[in-house]
Order: sequence, then structure tokens, then C-alpha cells
Amino acid sequence: MTQRERRKYLIVALLKERPQYSKIEIPSDEREQKTLLRSLFNIRMPLPVTEEFLTVQDAYLQEETMQKGMTALSDLEPVQKGIYLWRGDITTLQCDGIVNAANSGMLGCFCPNHGCIDNAIHTFAGVQLRLACAELMKQQGHEEETGKAKITPAYNLQSRFVLHTVGPIIHGWLTKKDEELLAACYRSCLELAEQNGLKSIAFCCISTGEFCFPNDKAAQIAIQTVKEYKRQTHSEIEVIFNVYKELDYNIYQELLRAD
Repeated sequence: MTQRERRKYLIVALLKERPQYSKIEIPSDEREQKTLLRSLFNIRMPLPVTEEFLTVQDAYLQEETMQKGMTALSDLEPVQKGIYLWRGDITTLQCDGIVNAANSGMLGCFCPNHGCIDNAIHTFAGVQLRLACAELMKQQGHEEETGKAKITPAYNLQSRFVLHTVGPIIHGWLTKKDEELLAACYRSCLELAEQNGLKSIAFCCISTGEFCFPNDKAAQIAIQTVKEYKRQTHSEIEVIFNVYKELDYNIYQELLRAD
């Protein structure tokens, strides 16, 4: 199948799951098709899926990632021993684990085509990721606590695993408790990564987007927590601070150079 044929197959299959969308016409424009497909991925509940669907989906998503281009950890230069700063799309990063800024439901972002990292990671990992997260939450029996972390396979992403952590949501003034909870996110991910034998981990800017944690303070906490963990545990895990915005890149660059 061509990439266009795969995309149409996936759209048709996902529309069939929702009879209320039976009258939706598949657009002829490639960009509009991609937007529709992502929307359908985003709103899909964690329901069983056929092997044929997964085969087509996996081939489609892997080709999409190839077209975006991949970045390996070995391509990066450390800014400090065992610490890297990289600006780019975390779904294209080849390392052992990437961190997802999740919500307490842990099932990914259900908002069609939303710009959050949770949405991107679940979209390009494939429907298997939401199914895996749903199983973890079923076993747990309650929403994920802020500052904790879970690990799943990464499926169609370039990393091997995804570490999901729920950062603090800021309402009004930043509190000491908020700062402690954010630090706990970083520690939990590092501990979980090492428990599972990961040698490298890429952190996104946890809580700074929709959760409104101030970018500069979040970066200070991230760097301080990672360095303290590595020093206290003598860990050799390689850490990538992944940023998407120029603002965050400049903040991290200044802090890492000054330290």
C-alpha cells in the first residue's frame, strides 16, 4: 500500500467505529486527510483493534516519522557530562525513553489536533499506547497522582519506552508544594527509568504548557533535580532536556552554561 492508501484505510476504519460520523466525506487534500486522521486517533477510546489495522497503522506512522527525520542521541553533543540540550520534536528522538507530560487520567489527550506533547506522543505512538495506559490505570484503580510516573513501550516512536508523569497544575501563585511536586516528577522518571534498565532519557518541559508552570522556574527545578539525582545516586544515565520553543531553549542554555 502507498502512504495515501494506508491513510485512507485508517480513516475509513476509524469512521466505521463511530456511526455518527458516517456522513463525513474524506477530503482529497493530503493535509486535510492528515488532520482528519489525527483527530480520529485523538478521540478514539481504548478499545480492541484488529491485527490488520495495527499492521497498516504501524507502517503508516513509521513512514511519517521517517519523512519528518530522526535524531539519535549519538548525534548530539553534551553541554555537560551526561547532560544534553536539544530543540526538536520528541517523537523523532532515538533514545531509550522519552517523558510524556500526562494528565491524571493517563490516557492521552482526547482533544482533536491539540498542540500539547501528550497529543503528539499518543498520535505517533499509535492506538496501542492508549490501550497500554488504560490497562495500567485499570490495574491501579484510581487516577495517577501528581509527581509519580508510569512506563510503557513506545510502539511506533523512535524511543524504546515512554515514561508518563503528571506535573502540577498552577492556579494563581506558584507555591513551594508546586515546586516539590515538579521535582518529584523528574525524580520518579529517573528512578523508574533506571529500574527498567534505561541508559538515556529525554525530558520534555513538564507542566510549562497547559499546566502554566513558569518556564524559567521549571527549568531551574529540572536541572537541579537531575544533577542532584545523578550526584546522590552516582547514576550514569544520560539526560536530554528536550525543548520545542525558542524561549525554553534560551532558558536552558543560559542555566546550563552558568552552572
